[in-house]
Amino acid sequence: MGRKVLNCRLAVERMGLVRGCRVVAHSGLFRTEPIGVRDQDWFVNGVVAVETVLAPRALLEALLAIEAGMGRERDEKWAARIIDLDILLYGQAVIDEADLRIPHPLMHLRRFVMVPINRLAPDLVHPVLQRTMAELLAGLPEEGQAVIEMEGT
Repeated sequence: MGRKVLNCRLAVERMGLVRGCRVVAHSGLFRTEPIGVRDQDWFVNGVVAVETVLAPRALLEALLAIEAGMGRERDEKWAARIIDLDILLYGQAVIDEADLRIPHPLMHLRRFVMVPINRLAPDLVHPVLQRTMAELLAGLPEEGQAVIEMEGT
């Protein structure tokens, strides 16, 4: 919602300000077709690579604090929002807790994740599926999951 590109840039900037985190790369931004809820504007998505000394739970808390600081409200699942920050991967860690699942359980099914992550690390292997990001993307249908690169982002 709001100024989508600016919100994404601000979130990345704030990630870099988290003590113990360093943004090492980002994919650029993409306009993406909404999944799950159809009667809304398209989203803007990208992927950020962060080096961190934080444990996964502490990293999640830092991301949630960034969201809250930007005005994120958690109402309806998949509804439009100011910002949505997820941990997709944390090295080769596999975590399955009620409120923290790594790798993100749906990442390999979503072009809006797989297209940008392939810009950063197409040879990265999914720790559970044991397939590269490029292989996972190649298996995804484009129908209903359009992803359009935004120039200059």
